[in-house]
Formats: sequence, structure tokens, C-alpha cells
Amino acid sequence: MDYQQVIDEMTPEVYARLKQAVETGRWPDGRLVTPEQREHALQAVIAWGERHLGTNERVGFIDKGGKDGDACDSDEPRPIRWQDS
Repeated sequence: MDYQQVIDEMTPEVYARLKQAVETGRWPDGRLVTPEQREHALQAVIAWGERHLGTNERVGFIDKGGKDGDACDSDEPRPIRWQDS
């Protein structure tokens, strides 16, 4: 079985456990994740996400949409006015 086939057959539950292990540094049974295991698990999480999740649901997604709150009145710069106290 090759790597892509393993990723294709991975269940959402296995994906969630691998993702949690990468995030917490521990396996579900409490054992520590080694650096090598973390690297492989992260690669599997990213590969599974590429195949099964939408862009905004994937690990590492950064929303570059509009900013929160009200829109700015103008993008034009305004001069600073100094006031004497």
C-alpha cells in the first residue's frame, strides 16, 4: 500500500487523532509524540486535508478577507491636527 492510498483510506476519526497528537504533543493514550512522529503525523494531516476538506477548513488556513468592524470612511490619508492644551 502506498502513501496516497493510506491517506485516501484514512478515516475522519484517525485524522482528528493525528491532528490532536500534533497539537498537544501526546497520543490519545498519553504517550509523548516524538519529533519524527510529529513530522509524519503533520504531513498526513496536511495531505488528508488537501483531499477531503475545503480550503478554509485546512490546517494552516489564514483568512485574508476583509477586516472586522465597520469599513473605513476613506482610504485617503488625513493630516494630523495638533491641539495646544
